[in-house]
Amino acid sequence: MALSLNRLEAFSGPSRNLGALATQALLDEANLTPKPGLVDRRGAGSHADMSLALMERSAWTLQPYFANMATISAASAVNVTLRQRLGAIGRDAERAMFRATAGINTHKGAIWVLGLLTSAAAQVSEGNVSIVASRAGELARIPDTARPLPLSHGDLVRLRFSKTGARGEAMAGFPHAVAIGLPELYRSRATGCTETESRLNALLAIMASLDDTCLLYRGGAASLALVQAGASKVLTAGGVGCHAGSAALMELEKTMYKRQLSPGGSADLLAATLFLDALES
Repeated sequence: MALSLNRLEAFSGPSRNLGALATQALLDEANLTPKPGLVDRRGAGSHADMSLALMERSAWTLQPYFANMATISAASAVNVTLRQRLGAIGRDAERAMFRATAGINTHKGAIWVLGLLTSAAAQVSEGNVSIVASRAGELARIPDTARPLPLSHGDLVRLRFSKTGARGEAMAGFPHAVAIGLPELYRSRATGCTETESRLNALLAIMASLDDTCLLYRGGAASLALVQAGASKVLTAGGVGCHAGSAALMELEKTMYKRQLSPGGSADLLAATLFLDALES
């Protein structure tokens, strides 16, 4: 079970609430089990240098940065000044994450994804997820002129495979969260799946469609296609809540572990899906 939010009592007001939702989304994503290739309550998945405790420590470390993003966004328009301030806080958050994890990249992509959504949510009083995601897209499309020049793994993959990655997903208003993750989450709940099964089905729906740059970086286009097909097979078989779907998930997991594949981009968008679901609730 995810950690309690009682450690956030030092924060107050809407900013604390949004920071708490972002943190809880990361904790819920990390604890969701069984996830193919990803850290969960069973172990490190395809990550030899990670653990659930490390993921949770990282998530708690990022909470005040998400709250800070919400604070500065609540009274600001969507403009270059806000974008630069958010970028600076995001880079501070990355440095804090690396200090907390001894240099291991646990949530760099999630800082970008949830930072934008937290900022947007602070500006949208009605909490409509489509409006929040659209506002986040507006922010993402404003260039961050202070962004460091060295290319990240995601940048290298985007250049090599001509995929837009997390930045393209954000600029488009997070379609894999709004139009794929959330509908599958709601559909699974409506058909009687447990919350765990519903969240796993949402993850698999994202994996089946997303051009995940983490998979591309680790295994290239062939591995991405393999994982997308495997995730689709689970859902076509009925999802993780039935015997055939569960067996297909185990088959996919064995293949991914053997090849050391991890759908990190899909995990970030599942966290985004859970954040928007909580926001709407």
